[in-house]
Amino acid sequence: MRRFEGRVALITGASRGIGLAVAERLVTEGATVVITGRKPESLEQAVARLDTIAQGHAVGVAGQADDEDHRADVFALVRDRFGGLDHLVNNAGINPAYGPALEIESSVVRKILEVNVVAALDWTRSAVEAGLRRSIVNTGSVAGLSASPGVAFYGVSKAALLNLTQQLAVELAPGIRVNAVAPAVVRTRLAQALYEGDREAALAAVYPLGRIGEPEDVAGPVAFLLSDDAAWITGHTLTIDGGASAVAVG
Repeated sequence: MRRFEGRVALITGASRGIGLAVAERLVTEGATVVITGRKPESLEQAVARLDTIAQGHAVGVAGQADDEDHRADVFALVRDRFGGLDHLVNNAGINPAYGPALEIESSVVRKILEVNVVAALDWTRSAVEAGLRRSIVNTGSVAGLSASPGVAFYGVSKAALLNLTQQLAVELAPGIRVNAVAPAVVRTRLAQALYEGDREAALAAVYPLGRIGEPEDVAGPVAFLLSDDAAWITGHTLTIDGGASAVAVG
């Protein structure tokens, strides 16, 4: 399939993990991608990896997702080099604190909200101002769908992001579609503490499909929601959880 031939997509937090897998999928289907990440070295490696799929179809801009100057630099590049933007994936996210919500320091709470929610709104605002043409997908989490012991405030931030998805879907319709994905545990550095060591086998047993997720398991659904195949879908959150939500508890 070449669903993204001639299109330009911006993916935040894409130097590795889910973001990089999404970039790989879009480049494979013909897109040119602009990817962001905090570390220049990791971003350079990601661009080199994407070049093995399609030479010259990826450019990286290093910076923090909640940095206004970084965001301005990215959109200046999008405007000057590509003349516009078709798709936005708000994938950047952090979880610097594990434990009950009441035990997380307020400064950490604010940082989580700044990166996981406020930055997603700011990237969307900038994309719309730059003339975004087609669609947005936000990377949420199953932690945002119910109480999530151990990742309490990460879950709160993702719940806010999923509600923001609905708000923006209504506000930006009919010209721009806005959807989200809500993955369960995926093999990424962000989630490593949840599956490392002996924990993976026990966690995999929770999922009817018998394993934790891989970044590619999320990339396909994101590509679908961005594409014209999802032309009558907006304001939707797609749960990607290996069947866990189909299992009754108790």
